[in-house]
Amino acid sequence: MGMGQSGQRFSPLTKITSDNIGDLVPVWSFSFGDEKQRGQETQPLVYNGKMFVTGSYSRIWALDTKTGEKLWQYEARLPDGIMPCCDVVNRGAALYDNLVIFATLDAKLVALDQDTGKVVWSEKTDDYKAGYSATAAPLIVNGLVVTGNSGGEFGIVGRVDARDAKTGKLVWSRPTVEGNMGYLNGKENGITGKLNASWQGDQWKTGGAATWLGCTYGADVDLIFCGTGNPAPWNSHLRPGDNLYSSSTVAISPKTGKIVWHYQTTPHDGWDFDGVNEFIPFDLKSGGKTIKAGGKADRNGFFYVLDRTNGKLISASPFVTKQSWTKGVDLKTGRPIEADTRPGNPGSAEKGSTVFSAPSFLGGKNWMPMAYNQGTGLFYVPANEWGMDIWNEPITYKKGAAYLGAGFTIKPLYEDYIGALRAMDPATGKIVWEYKNPAPLWGGVMTTAGNLVFTGTPEGFLKAFDAKTGKEVWKFQTGSGVVGQPITWEEGGEQYVAVASGWGGAVPLWGGEVAKKVKSISQGGMLWVFKLHKSQTAAK
Repeated sequence: MGMGQSGQRFSPLTKITSDNIGDLVPVWSFSFGDEKQRGQETQPLVYNGKMFVTGSYSRIWALDTKTGEKLWQYEARLPDGIMPCCDVVNRGAALYDNLVIFATLDAKLVALDQDTGKVVWSEKTDDYKAGYSATAAPLIVNGLVVTGNSGGEFGIVGRVDARDAKTGKLVWSRPTVEGNMGYLNGKENGITGKLNASWQGDQWKTGGAATWLGCTYGADVDLIFCGTGNPAPWNSHLRPGDNLYSSSTVAISPKTGKIVWHYQTTPHDGWDFDGVNEFIPFDLKSGGKTIKAGGKADRNGFFYVLDRTNGKLISASPFVTKQSWTKGVDLKTGRPIEADTRPGNPGSAEKGSTVFSAPSFLGGKNWMPMAYNQGTGLFYVPANEWGMDIWNEPITYKKGAAYLGAGFTIKPLYEDYIGALRAMDPATGKIVWEYKNPAPLWGGVMTTAGNLVFTGTPEGFLKAFDAKTGKEVWKFQTGSGVVGQPITWEEGGEQYVAVASGWGGAVPLWGGEVAKKVKSISQGGMLWVFKLHKSQTAAK
């Protein structure tokens, strides 16, 4: 995932640049076919002349990178009772040895032979009938395939699992709700945190904190970094305490399966500010020193820089214009300074008092991955400007049923834009440049040493920007909203760019007034591949 284990989404390739990108043209396209469209949030993988691309409804194809010819297709047999919260998406696969490995919506992990598409192994990760599912791309670390889980809206227990990549056999499992037992090679491996330290009674059994976006890896510190989702239920009055390790980043040892450090971005989360967003290792230059750091643009609207060796907070800077839930972050304690915008306690009433809060629960940044450019030293963050009316309601846990205890209406903050691609300087916390988009940004970002930043828009465009200035230098209309993750690679002396197109995801399902603004966007399922026009490449 993330064009490397660190998730920087940075390519050192320089054949396509901000100067010659005007000659970037389509080479081939591939249709995902039939009625199974919906959101296409995948990141393609390229290896040995083949492209592996996943699609909605847990499908995967192998394509010839030169021609787009389909080599094989695998389609998971999904049961009727799956419960994905936020569309039937899949965000990509992982490669190991001669295997391509991906997760399915019925909470399975499937390994296929790269040449034939035949199943080599398949493992059930949990019970889909209890609300578990899986959408994220797996991560490969030292022969282990590392996966998270989805289902926080159903009161599941978040978890990170590591399996032998060749066999699928479970090596270790680490729950991300305090009080649950971890396992290593089939034996108990210590409780996560302490029992009843930040959860009351039996609430740790249904605490949420799903690790639904997957993880990154810092090889130099040998730590796996995973973001954790919202605590369950949303109604925070029903679960006093910080509710560790929800809405956090946890650093896990791949050898022991134990949490080495954690940083909680939103303690006692009452706004659904999942902390799942990717934590990207990078080297921070500060005061003549180089700090082993990591950057994270959180749903709650802060861009955090932490020391990746120990989780110590270095800085927390807003990357959106409005954060009504907080007055800032105390750099000494690392905790947010909460403002008085927590939804009211309903008690025995039908609903509690309504508050307006920004960002909305869809976040200052949601799942869509940002990128870090090693040349410019900037992070490129796909942000959104929206708020919500939110209120709490009484709720009790029932297996397989939604476990929210809240209602909401999402509203745009501004008339002229919702999405904003922002270049953040992690050393200063300042926004260096921004591109404003009328509809929300919901696709991944890629950056290259050719001074380029790529991302897609719901309006159907794949766009490229000058990485230093933010000037738009190229765009292409794909025919449907782009919520996929662009990639680039070199083959035969030429540099290629690819992205999946197909509108969907959480915005049309959960977006309230915002969803109305994008209701006319056509669905689709296409993969587009581009390279420089032949006259340009021949001149190189």
